[in-house]
Amino acid sequence: MSSSFNLSVIEEFRAHGGRVGGPFAGADLLLLTTTGARSGLPRTTPLGYVRHGGALLVVGSNMGAPRHPAWYRNLLARPLVRVELGADAFEALGVPAEGARRAELFREVVRVAPGYGDYQAATARELPVVELAAAEPDGWAGPREVRTLADKILQVHAWLRGQLRQVTAETEAYFAARDAHRGEGAPPAPGLGLQIRQRCLAFCQTLRFHHDGEDGHVFPVMAGHHPELAEVFARLGAEHRVIAGVQERLAALLAGAGVAEPERFRVELRRMSAQLLAHLAYEEETVVPLLAEVPWPPPGGEG
Repeated sequence: MSSSFNLSVIEEFRAHGGRVGGPFAGADLLLLTTTGARSGLPRTTPLGYVRHGGALLVVGSNMGAPRHPAWYRNLLARPLVRVELGADAFEALGVPAEGARRAELFREVVRVAPGYGDYQAATARELPVVELAAAEPDGWAGPREVRTLADKILQVHAWLRGQLRQVTAETEAYFAARDAHRGEGAPPAPGLGLQIRQRCLAFCQTLRFHHDGEDGHVFPVMAGHHPELAEVFARLGAEHRVIAGVQERLAALLAGAGVAEPERFRVELRRMSAQLLAHLAYEEETVVPLLAEVPWPPPGGEG
């Protein structure tokens, strides 16, 4: 579909609470906003979807073309996406299904929307089936009401801790299953898989954005008001750089379709966990209390 046609669908969708006419009249349609893998810019695409349990399923059909669509390549690079569904909008985590799970979900998609079977028949590539699920880690009930910048930082810290716990639990479950394998049948695949890859990349994406915001805005402003904390801000900035180095090593290990070197990934993940948790605790002890009177969102919006 042309960019001008997509733009007209997006405008109509947003103007009418998710309802559109023309070839999409009556169809289950959502808007998926990804972040460009190379440009870093937001890219919005209208997509058909199928509900399955608590997730929304979208397919990288590209109408049966030989290459994956751009939105799918973007999602692999930056798994946190924005979904507009009807009049609602929310952040989601995009995870492509693998193996037997992908086959099961694709059968469900074709049962609901048979046209995807035709697209699969038209190409040699396996059409990706992506689950768009809540971005929050399992068991995370969310923070109390956010009224101050201190609340906002604590909210982000809680999300990061929850994601880190979940990535760690999934990684250790992989090693436990591999170590417990006995007898016939294949052990777990040598890679850690897309579920862990996507969640870890989402975690790193949010952590990088959070630290960039602190280094570029929050800490410089605070340092001007609290010169007595110069050593504190210097330490926090240095810790950001150390953690960023671990992130780069994790990103290199996550460059493929899965995690090809599980042992190295496990070592780097444990290193990041120890460093990040100590960093968050120190920041909450020294800096966050000073932000308890700063309103959030700031006057004029959340810019």
